[in-house]
Amino acid sequence: MISAKIDDSLKSLLSGSNVTIQASVAELTEKAVAKGEAELSADGALAARTGKYTGRSPKDKFIVEDAVSKDKVDWGSVNKPISPDVFDSLYTKVIDHLKQKDELFVFKGYAGADKDSQLSIQVVNELAWQNQFVHQLFIRPTAEELQSHEAQFTILAAPSFKADPEVDGTNSETFIIMSLEKRIVLIGGTEYAGEMKKSIFSAMNFLLPEQGILSMHCSANVGEDGDVALFFGLSGTGKTTLSADADRKLIGDDEHGWSDNGVFNIEGGCYAKCINLSEEKEPEIFGAIRFGSVLENVVLDEDTRIPDYDDNSLTENTRAAYPIENIENIVTPSIAGHPKNIIFLTADASGVLPPISILTKEQAMYHFLSGFTSKLAGTERGITAPEPTFSTCFGSPFLPLPAATYAEMLGKKIDEHGAKVFLVNTGWTGGIFGVGSRMNLGYTRTMVRAAIAGKLDNVETKTNEIFGLEMPLEIEGVPSNVLHPRYAWENPEEYDAEAKRLAAAFRENFKKFNHVSEEIAIKGGPIA
Repeated sequence: MISAKIDDSLKSLLSGSNVTIQASVAELTEKAVAKGEAELSADGALAARTGKYTGRSPKDKFIVEDAVSKDKVDWGSVNKPISPDVFDSLYTKVIDHLKQKDELFVFKGYAGADKDSQLSIQVVNELAWQNQFVHQLFIRPTAEELQSHEAQFTILAAPSFKADPEVDGTNSETFIIMSLEKRIVLIGGTEYAGEMKKSIFSAMNFLLPEQGILSMHCSANVGEDGDVALFFGLSGTGKTTLSADADRKLIGDDEHGWSDNGVFNIEGGCYAKCINLSEEKEPEIFGAIRFGSVLENVVLDEDTRIPDYDDNSLTENTRAAYPIENIENIVTPSIAGHPKNIIFLTADASGVLPPISILTKEQAMYHFLSGFTSKLAGTERGITAPEPTFSTCFGSPFLPLPAATYAEMLGKKIDEHGAKVFLVNTGWTGGIFGVGSRMNLGYTRTMVRAAIAGKLDNVETKTNEIFGLEMPLEIEGVPSNVLHPRYAWENPEEYDAEAKRLAAAFRENFKKFNHVSEEIAIKGGPIA
């Protein structure tokens, strides 16, 4: 990979007397508290509030249409183009804005645990707590690596700089703009730290496929026998929760690459949703939140400073960022072999998809391309209740290239390595959202563990009458009526009607994939 084009203005910014490079976690914690950016919680974590922006702002995200991106990016409502002139103008303004700050913090690190495809990154922050966030989320260099570190991608994060849409050519005061040619991301007008994380992921989703590596929005873990499992799913579907298993070692919780050598983590930390977090239900995540961790929009008790994970007064999208080393069972470095099992996670707010299904190759490709789930409250601005959505490859907001690029790579790897694929509904059962209940996490864990252990390889199944999915009739530890969603509804006819509505939505959405073979469209989708 070529280095980022660092111009004189950026060099000048980075060499300023107000810049601290690679500040320690202790120093960043002290700075954040002293500046009033965050509070120290009882467990030692930094607790920050991000104001009105408590989730990603997809309508404010752009990619510069330049010589590198023009003929490769899948332009549309997700990957919106913006001109180089707009970028250059904002770039100058952001640089000037940051130069005026009393203090700036620079993190230098990496994305990608595989040295062969690793991306050197640097992040410039005006907020100490945000610099601590990236310090914990990305891969931290050794002292020796730091000496020779040369950034290939730079993020300039200036949340206090607000754009003027009429002058600056943005959609609002907020902007997240990536230049693939200059290898720079500009972020302004929002304090939500997830924008930095996902900007680098988007960059890797552009760069890795060019090297023959499949980039994936998934978590991954590995068993004692070296059997790797992948968990695909959008925010809130359970990737972090289900991959943090005491009986298996965590590779990573959100972003991975799959090369000819196997799977590797793109990040060096975890970014877990923590609404309703409890030590009883999620002990690994609960125990990982301690000094050095960053809490986003988690309310603290005024007297004890103990986090109240049940308080959603700021947002449902409360988050905890912590280094992966805070989880006891991890793989070091975050690299493992080829996946044996692949789990597609969906949070179905209509309550009609089975809690677990065994997929054929055609169904696997169909549901990967469909990427069905329900956007959960708080993950994006304006989302206050679950909304059904189809997110191609379970990550379309972060995929610059055409969906076929990722889907074809996954299909090829499933064939090459004989991976088994399952669809798991972590959403609702017994009725639609507001009527039914959220799927019992204990049952979901039991079903997933059975699938990974190979206990579903030869079980008796029943075909779902509407979706054509094979549902196991029995799984030890799970009530049989839970396994068939129709039986969980009080009125089976109401289930049929709701299921047919969702099936029709699947078929309508799949019409956009006119490049896909008829075999996948016919054999992979609903049958009624």
